[in-house]
Amino acid sequence: MMRLFFLAMFPLVCSSGCAQKQAKLVDNTAGSSHFNTLSEQFLAKIKNGEDTKSIQEELANTTIEKLNESLRTDEQKFAFWVNIYNAYIQVILAEHPEYYDDRRDFFSKDQINIAGEVVAFSTIEHGIIRRSQWELGLGYFRKWFTSKFERQLRVEKRDYRVHFVLNCGAKDCPPVGVLTPKRINEQFEKSSRAFLTKTSNYDTSSNSVSVTPLFSWFRGDFGGKKGVKNILAKHNIIPNSKGVAVSYTAYDWTLDLDNFIDL
Repeated sequence: MMRLFFLAMFPLVCSSGCAQKQAKLVDNTAGSSHFNTLSEQFLAKIKNGEDTKSIQEELANTTIEKLNESLRTDEQKFAFWVNIYNAYIQVILAEHPEYYDDRRDFFSKDQINIAGEVVAFSTIEHGIIRRSQWELGLGYFRKWFTSKFERQLRVEKRDYRVHFVLNCGAKDCPPVGVLTPKRINEQFEKSSRAFLTKTSNYDTSSNSVSVTPLFSWFRGDFGGKKGVKNILAKHNIIPNSKGVAVSYTAYDWTLDLDNFIDL
């Protein structure tokens, strides 16, 4: 029944919602809040092998209201939540690598203590960072029911570039960089170009390109196949978007932590 519903609704959704989702993020206009600084310190300590318990305790003991008051702009929200997501991937999987044996359970399990709640990685990724998108909706369907946590803390606009900075712990995930509100647009662009250059392969003889399956899993965020081609052309992966055949590579889910990059 759900499959039939999806197929019936897809043309309607696509006619009005297949454009690329990119927020108008502006550098040097949004200062770092206390929580942004805390998230940056969280990742820095992990990278340096230092203890992060005091930071985790502060995050757990704050409130939704304080986070909401502090993280006012999408620049601040993206920087904070991506840092938090990436940090807890490192912390939890370093202590419990066996959790990765069942990835579906790992990402959907409530295990991150923040603002008096215990939330899942999927809540942060799809609820807050992707603005309440249905996990199985390919980027075309929003969730029907959302929590107060999501509604108060989620970003205002989606941005497809977030897929190139979120690290899920796998070998084929983008590396971890510390994001700051003041440089978020620059960092999104830099990470996008680096990740796409690494993971894409254009064959001039057949005018075809193989790309990361992220483009398929979240196709609505990217504006469908047309949007994918435009993104690849923008980053000089392909010469232009006309007539290029697109295929998707397999994803290497081998656990790979401590994969950091300077942004």
